[in-house]
Amino acid sequence: MPEATTPPAPPHLTDAPHTRTPTPGPLTGTRVVELAGIGPAPFAAMLLADLGADVVRVDRPTGPGLGIDPALDVTNRNKRSVVLDLKSPDGPARVLDLAERADILLEGYRPGVAERLGVGPADCHARNPRLVYGRMTGWGQDGPLADRAGHDITYLARTGALGMTGDPDRPPVAPANLLGDYAGGALYLVVGALAALHHARATGTGQVVDAAIVDGTAHLTAMLHGMLAAGAWQDRRGANLLDGGCPFYGTYETSDGRHMAVGALEERFYDEFTALLGAKEPLPPRDDPARWPELRAAVAARFRTRTRAGWTAVFAGSDACVAPVLSLREAPADPHLAARGTFTDHGGLTQPAPAPRFSVTPTTVRSGPARPGADAASVARDWNLPHLVTDTAAPRPPHA
Repeated sequence: MPEATTPPAPPHLTDAPHTRTPTPGPLTGTRVVELAGIGPAPFAAMLLADLGADVVRVDRPTGPGLGIDPALDVTNRNKRSVVLDLKSPDGPARVLDLAERADILLEGYRPGVAERLGVGPADCHARNPRLVYGRMTGWGQDGPLADRAGHDITYLARTGALGMTGDPDRPPVAPANLLGDYAGGALYLVVGALAALHHARATGTGQVVDAAIVDGTAHLTAMLHGMLAAGAWQDRRGANLLDGGCPFYGTYETSDGRHMAVGALEERFYDEFTALLGAKEPLPPRDDPARWPELRAAVAARFRTRTRAGWTAVFAGSDACVAPVLSLREAPADPHLAARGTFTDHGGLTQPAPAPRFSVTPTTVRSGPARPGADAASVARDWNLPHLVTDTAAPRPPHA
């Protein structure tokens, strides 16, 4: 058998030794450049940073931003920030210096913008052939809508995902920006970037990852398309097992105006649910969709007899698959989430803890949100870019 060969080391492993203390997480030693934006790309970079990567966010002298104090922008935790003006004569060169030393670069511009700025894939790969160049857009890098503006709700609308949400007698409900921006966008960008990084480390060849929210969101509907083909899913809202049409998979108002969520799909869980619900009259059969409205009304009437706290106590310790619907402020105090440490407090800011969890390389919130431009000196030192400090622009005002 031929002797095994060792793939070339990533470029940063041949740089001058790091002076930064190694951080926990499975991606420790991985370098990421994030070209600042809003929405899914910063979230993807946060996830990589949570996993231990050294993420350097390249902020602009002014904007972009969420209109909140950067000290409270959780999506910039565990990162470091430098400020570079990509429209200045030497701005693109400074980004390419970072890209030369990076494993992954993430950008969320419209198609063609990075190329016009001089930091597109060809520019970066000329300096670093091993680089994974991750691109985050709504519509993708090509197609009739590639150059058009959009937001989470419009991407969901065209994939069929939005049309499944909400009451059938009312317009579809926007699920915040969780389904498109983050599930269909950021998470697919991270999966793609890590898969491409695995390939780059094995072969020495980088590539471009085109992560489009419409692609990822459509991909999330794979099971439902299978059910649709099998006749097990109706192509209309509020008529199916998992879209609120089923009376034992949905939400109900309690006597104090709050809500309980019910997911008693399997018969054994349903039997436990109905026993604890304590209906005074026999409930309509669960397997007859024609009587689902009647069953829903009976269940709703029972839930209106107690407060949310009362029903939470009734179903505590059961397999009825019932839970209180909590708000964002309430969730960190939930007994189960508190016991697991699902939320954490760092610098007085309550926030979700890094996920998932690792038995050998645990993750943590190492630092609060990066302040624009605050880390130029440490990045210059650790990435062996002494000129970065003098070339870095002044940080923008806190609420720019």
